[in-house]
Amino acid sequence: MTPHLPAVSSSSSTTTTSRAAAAAAAPPSSPHQYRRRRRRRVPGCLRPRAASVRCCAAAAPAPQAAVPAAARAEATTRVFVVSDLHTDYPENMEWVRRLPAEVGAGKGEGVDALVVAGDVAETRDNFARTMEMLRDGFAAVFYVPGNHDLWLRREGGRYMDSLEKLTALLDACSELGVDTGPRTIGDLGIIPLFSWYHKSFDKEKDVSSVRVPSLEMACKDFHACQWPSDLTNDDEALALYFDKLNDKNHDATEEVKSSSKQILTFSHFVPRQELCPEKRMLYYPYLPKVIGSDFLERRLRDIHSNRKDGGACHVFGHTHFCWDSVVDEIRYVQAPLAYPRERKRRMNGEGWLPFCVYRDGFNPEIYPALWSDYYNKNKREPENTQLAPWVASHFARYHKFH
Repeated sequence: MTPHLPAVSSSSSTTTTSRAAAAAAAPPSSPHQYRRRRRRRVPGCLRPRAASVRCCAAAAPAPQAAVPAAARAEATTRVFVVSDLHTDYPENMEWVRRLPAEVGAGKGEGVDALVVAGDVAETRDNFARTMEMLRDGFAAVFYVPGNHDLWLRREGGRYMDSLEKLTALLDACSELGVDTGPRTIGDLGIIPLFSWYHKSFDKEKDVSSVRVPSLEMACKDFHACQWPSDLTNDDEALALYFDKLNDKNHDATEEVKSSSKQILTFSHFVPRQELCPEKRMLYYPYLPKVIGSDFLERRLRDIHSNRKDGGACHVFGHTHFCWDSVVDEIRYVQAPLAYPRERKRRMNGEGWLPFCVYRDGFNPEIYPALWSDYYNKNKREPENTQLAPWVASHFARYHKFH
């Protein structure tokens, strides 16, 4: 899912539209200010402290620098997270191909695990090729499906519908040894959560000053996915169907909850609307209608209900916004590889990926990310529908105002 937001360049140049846009929206005066700001600790997160992995392209070390060799030897368990690999792009497939060697997976003592929060590839063949490379490089790989994984437009009629393709992807995971169900790694419980979005997830006021293209025009899922007649994107049926897929893992989930000191849940879709910028900030103001699920948030809240002192984390994907924040005692993280064109112009780049969120305890640092940092410092104003300057300029150029 393309984020429909101006991405801040990792260059020191001041000639970017996004720089002016960010200033108008009242984040810090310069996106590079994030590189100098002291990072915040999550209260109660366990140590030892992981080495710094800055979330800024210009200052980011190479991925192997995320945890030095000396620290790696002391670690028992490391868990890396990433989403939105989109390896139908050759550049992204190459990133995956060189990933294990750069991260140092499998070297020294302990276990390295990778959590992949959906949108691996559009075709089944690229999906299997990608997951096989990841599985060869990590002791454990976890996965949940994203919307792009279930597209059919390039499958040549191989599948009757997207549910049949879902079955094929899960079968491929089983053959490759990729986990799609709950499991404990060291002291950490990892629980994949299947999900899909529904329009009613969006509870905030719509922008009415511009004519916004319909969801059917803007969102390719409506055409690239095919569903049985009783499942559509027009209501909550699809979101409820995918949520109920988690029921088959009930016993395993309860076992993980009872035996784990800390728990990481993950999904492809967004569990809370606060994890997406307000509509006035978005090039496509209807984006919140196709990103998240209330069923997902209720389910993960139930799983994390007894976790205290920084023992709960949820990883998600889909919107391609780098994100790291704590909401109601749960840490929410998005670490997307995203599209090549996005990485070239955003402050986060790719050097920080995959993000090491756990190293014998959740990493105690909240890492810089433009929009989560903005909302960590500024109150959300869902009733304010006055378009941000860069959005107003976009609509003035490409669309007609009412």
